[in-house]
Amino acid sequence: MRRILEVVALLLLLFLFAVTAYAVAGPDPLPAKIPTHFNAAGQPDAWGTPAMLWMLPAIAAVVYLLMSLAARNPAAFHFPMRVRPPARLRLEAIALAMISWIKVEVVCLMAWIQYETVAFARRGQGTLTPMFLPIVLGAVFATIAVHIGAMRRVARG
Repeated sequence: MRRILEVVALLLLLFLFAVTAYAVAGPDPLPAKIPTHFNAAGQPDAWGTPAMLWMLPAIAAVVYLLMSLAARNPAAFHFPMRVRPPARLRLEAIALAMISWIKVEVVCLMAWIQYETVAFARRGQGTLTPMFLPIVLGAVFATIAVHIGAMRRVARG
């Protein structure tokens, strides 16, 4: 499953770069002023140039790489409970799965924001859905809670 998640995260990252490249250098130019930030209600509250669109793929790539580097050395992980040697490998596997899921969720979030930003700039109006923030936060925190719960069950024996 982790391999599938890694492929999905990489494809989402490539999609994010493709959406950005097409928006900035494609045949249908964006207006000179585009939204660069949305408030919690989904309304744009900051504006910038289309070149600002490159910040989100850059941030997503850095997050992707940092999470990938962290996953390369599971022996260095510290867990929020006492770890017995027989359970260590299972705990590492759960932690690696959590990292893979969060990587997909974060890159998906950034791809969604970028896609909506470009769509808003092209239409000249609109909002992000008000459910955007609760859905994203709920997904990330649910992923963390499920995996930490699994770690606690494994650590208890």
